[in-house]
Formats: sequence, C-alpha cells, structure tokens
Amino acid sequence: MLTLRPSRNPTWPPMARFVDLWEEIQSSNHSIGGTVDPELTSLAQTAGTTLVTLMTTEAWQHTRERFTRLWQRLQPDRARIISGELEASREEVLRAHSADDQEMLSELRQQWEGCLRRLLLAHPEAVEELRGLLDEISPDTAAGAARITQRATASGRARIYQAGRDMHINER
Repeated sequence: MLTLRPSRNPTWPPMARFVDLWEEIQSSNHSIGGTVDPELTSLAQTAGTTLVTLMTTEAWQHTRERFTRLWQRLQPDRARIISGELEASREEVLRAHSADDQEMLSELRQQWEGCLRRLLLAHPEAVEELRGLLDEISPDTAAGAARITQRATASGRARIYQAGRDMHINER
C-alpha cells in the first residue's frame, strides 16, 4: 500500500494548512477510505433520494424546514448555508425535472446522500432522528397516499396472488 505524506512548502501557504489538516486526520479516530456502516450509508441514500424527490412537491417547504432544523441542532454554524444549498438544489431539481434530465437528478441525489452521510458520521446520535424525520416526510405520506388493505378468500383449488406493487409469476 502506498502512503502519501504531504510536505510543508513554506512558499505556498495553502499547503501548510493542508498539512495541518492531514496531521489532524491522522491523529484522530477518523480514517480515509475506511469502512462505513452499510446501514448508515443506506439511510443516507434513502434520505438523499427522499429529499430530492420532495423538492418538486407541495411538501417542500415543510421538508426544507425539517432538514434545516436538523442541521441547526447538530451543526448550527452550517444551518444557514445548508438552507441556502437546499433552495439552490431545489431550483436545479425543478429545471432538471422539467427538462427530464435524469443525470442531473442523479447527481443531486448523490450530492445530498454524501452531505447526509457526512452529517451522520460526525453525529451518529442523529441516526434515529433522521429516521423519524423520513417517516414523517416520506413521499407517500406527503402525497397523501391512502393506506392499502388487501383481503382475499379462496376455496377449493383456487389460488390467490396479491402484491402491493409489481408481481411476476412464473408457473409451469
């Protein structure tokens, strides 16, 4: 394994700051390229996708307020910046949505997934709070989707197939 070590270059001040950050990372418990909890990654992906999806709905203002409050509690110095980034992202999502630009939508989802993953890595205690927030603002709830109840009765040699979504049956 190749390990790169930055060296101080007194003629270039940004390099000195980089070296300071590098040494801080090396001396802390953080790892670069280390493993991240798959559950945390999955939660961040779900949250990023949900966030970008809700940017085009009537539930957007409530969603933005809830995410801004999350940052306000965990990283108060970044809350105003995040609020601005959320609004800028919404404008991009609306443009991408109207142009059917799936690549841009994917990039925006990934951007917010990464941002949320970093937040959760810095504040693992926020995992349950983010789960609760997602339960509260999920697109199904936000769109006012009705709960579906299925019942079936069969007799004799009858078969019943029920699904809440796609179903593929391969019988011979």
